[in-house]
Amino acid sequence: MKPDFKEYIRNHVVLADGALGTYLYEKGVERGRNLDLLNLQETELVFSAHEEYIRAGSQFIETNTFGANYFKLREFGAEKQVGEINKAGAEIAVKAAGHQVYVAGSVGPTGVRFPLDDDEITKEDIREAFQEQITGLVEGGVDLVIVETFSSLAEILLAIEASKTVAPDLPLIAQMVFPARGMTVRGRDALTCCREMAAAGADVVGTNCGRGIDAMVTAVTQLMPLAQDGIILSAFPNAGMPEMVGHRMIYPAQPSYMATRAAEMIKCGVHLIGGCCGTGPTHIQEFRSSLKIKPVRVRIEDVAAQPEKAAEKVVEKLPGGFLTGLTSGRMPVIVELDPPTHLDAKSVLTGAGELADAGVDAISLGENPLAILRAGNLGVAKLIREQTGIQTIIHQTGRDLNALGLQSRMMEAHLLGIEAVLAVSGDSASATDQPGVTGVFDLRSYGLIRMLSRLNSGRNLAGRSIKQNTNFSVGAAFSFRPENPQVQINRLEKKAGLGARFAMTQPLFSRESVEQMMEKTRHIDILIFPGIFPVISLRNAEFLHNEVPGISVPQEFRSELAKYSEVADQRKAALEYTHSLVESIAPVADGLYLVSPLNKWDISLEFVRQVREAEWTGSGRVDRYCTQ
Repeated sequence: MKPDFKEYIRNHVVLADGALGTYLYEKGVERGRNLDLLNLQETELVFSAHEEYIRAGSQFIETNTFGANYFKLREFGAEKQVGEINKAGAEIAVKAAGHQVYVAGSVGPTGVRFPLDDDEITKEDIREAFQEQITGLVEGGVDLVIVETFSSLAEILLAIEASKTVAPDLPLIAQMVFPARGMTVRGRDALTCCREMAAAGADVVGTNCGRGIDAMVTAVTQLMPLAQDGIILSAFPNAGMPEMVGHRMIYPAQPSYMATRAAEMIKCGVHLIGGCCGTGPTHIQEFRSSLKIKPVRVRIEDVAAQPEKAAEKVVEKLPGGFLTGLTSGRMPVIVELDPPTHLDAKSVLTGAGELADAGVDAISLGENPLAILRAGNLGVAKLIREQTGIQTIIHQTGRDLNALGLQSRMMEAHLLGIEAVLAVSGDSASATDQPGVTGVFDLRSYGLIRMLSRLNSGRNLAGRSIKQNTNFSVGAAFSFRPENPQVQINRLEKKAGLGARFAMTQPLFSRESVEQMMEKTRHIDILIFPGIFPVISLRNAEFLHNEVPGISVPQEFRSELAKYSEVADQRKAALEYTHSLVESIAPVADGLYLVSPLNKWDISLEFVRQVREAEWTGSGRVDRYCTQ
């Protein structure tokens, strides 16, 4: 589930969406058409607008219900559909938001002139109109309520009162318009208005719309005393003052300029930042990038029901089928092969067979590494197991599936006989070769390890029995950096505590690094398999060192390769270096994790044969798990 909004926003800056109204007009909706009715008439259009903001980085989206109150809808003959329209708007946004994005029910002014000087419309009428609208939003499943774009303090206080009556437990954001000098059109100053909104029960107070971002910065500056008192501020600026160009309304403020001014407001205490009229996904994307706003981390509860939660306080750290199946007194060797980018798996299967004959213990298979489309590793793993009988380790990322799909896939893996999973967050989808792909990340590495441990104990993430225990050896990635190791060691400790039983590292290129790593992690109850990457040329070494995060190829090694002008000579020298490295770390390593360069399994085959011919035993720590 999402973190508690009030708790989360107190310690983080939350990025909201931009305008819905002006953006829907940009997408082709005719001017003058009622936008709220689109929730019933063109749901896919509304959904796609929400989705585009989420893809741009919004962690908080508003429902398309700004004017969906009795008085505004009466102008279109839809006053009897208030509840239906608001509920539909909420449901569309909730569907788009999924598990990571907060949904705010948007409530705008009624359009009734304040102060009320017409006996036909009373404060009670206004209050009831807001209550009717908010009731529909709550029924649709919003996470919080936002009352916004009010110029009358009296009216927004009625909206706040209505929200606290209908949904007292939902967080409430209240925003007014301060067009110039931090004042409303009737001369009420921003500080006084926001103090009264907070006193009435608003959890976050601030401003939106107005006459451009400079005027908004002025208003926010006046609100700094509230931030100093611990009150959270919000700001949703327009993209400047609009002008008519031809038949189009143009907003001039560029995304980069707006992001710069948004940073000023964040320094004044704004924790909720978004956009209003004239802003779109491009502005939000720039905000996310320039302001370095991190995604909301999804918190999946360990179990759903309290009695079951009590029964599962201790995570079962089971070794799993891969580790228990290793041979006592023999150094484990894992070789990584990538599934093909096409449907011809012959080379991978041939390589797996040769490696099995040479004595490899498992084939490791990535899941679309670098977000490049490849054949599914689960199917390839099944074929390898059927044809060779050796273990396979499938990498499972949180990038491509939600929590439902991840659990289903791991249950499927168990049914297909897979007994080892490496749990990794996954590379960003931004470098994918497939258009329009976005990452899911319901679960990242910690959550995946926790999920696999639950399945090993016979329960899913909701705490319900799956009638059998899976038998996974749970693996974790470990990025050891000799110059600053403690951060990653702390992460490994946490992963081991959640149930990881073995770790595979990024490629290491020196005996000293491996010895330091093994010494500094000796206290952690986890087997560590150092990554070994047989470099095949100077160009290959320079690419790894300069372009792959977390990999450092020693300068002396690269300098040695640079002595040779011919690639064949570089390759010979590099392989000799790697053979020497493997021999030097054999006494201390728990096992070896060989990464086949460019999927050339024949190179990894050399090192498997080297290990088996030498009959190295490694550190011997693996014997605690072996049953053979």
